[in-house]
Amino acid sequence: MIALDTNVLVRYMMQDDPKQSPRATRLIEALSGEDPGFVPLVATVELVWVLSGSYGLGRAQVSEALDGLLRSKELRLDRADVVMQALRRFSTGGADFADCLIERIAAGAGCTDTMTFDAGAARSAGMRLIGA
Repeated sequence: MIALDTNVLVRYMMQDDPKQSPRATRLIEALSGEDPGFVPLVATVELVWVLSGSYGLGRAQVSEALDGLLRSKELRLDRADVVMQALRRFSTGGADFADCLIERIAAGAGCTDTMTFDAGAARSAGMRLIGA
């Protein structure tokens, strides 16, 4: 199994670089269920940031891209179960994906609350706002 960096995933998904995109495509399309690629958790978070920030994709498009990665037999996402949980909340709410993921990782670790100063994360990602 090989690991894939964020930039390889971006080049494959966006097909925006005449030199790197074909190389990323050959690499990813050569993967299989028996010999998959591994996507580290940090690469997943970076991918969301890049797709939404640099490429201006909306929440639905980013959600669709993540869902495709999760469903792929050729890729294994780090902490896929937690990524799926975070994706569900991200897809239906106003929270950032990273906030959703932070809250789901914390809940999975047995934390009763994830404390924040971010009112949006408290409202949409299931975190608890620190009072004044």
